[in-house]
Amino acid sequence: MIEHFSFDQRLGISLPDLTVDWDEYCKETQQEILLNWEQIRGSIPDRIAELEQEINHKQDQLSNENDFPRSCQLNTDIADLASIINDLWLWYRANQTVSSKVHL
Repeated sequence: MIEHFSFDQRLGISLPDLTVDWDEYCKETQQEILLNWEQIRGSIPDRIAELEQEINHKQDQLSNENDFPRSCQLNTDIADLASIINDLWLWYRANQTVSSKVHL
């Protein structure tokens, strides 16, 4: 089933990577893809929690940082992590309807 997903380095999860139209997959393959996606989707909140811990750590560093360039870098890092969290939530929420098909 790994052939229907590819790892996204930035997000830290595998995302669907379908090479043909959904309807061209047989029902069994569709079901396998949906079940695999549901497992991945279920891991997204844990991934978000990891990133939130990183943000908290960087915010702690920022509150004690006196070097302006370093402060700017920490702010950039925090913004990048927040962007990843936002994208993960989009994947999590946008695919709720797809994931509900698993249970039909």
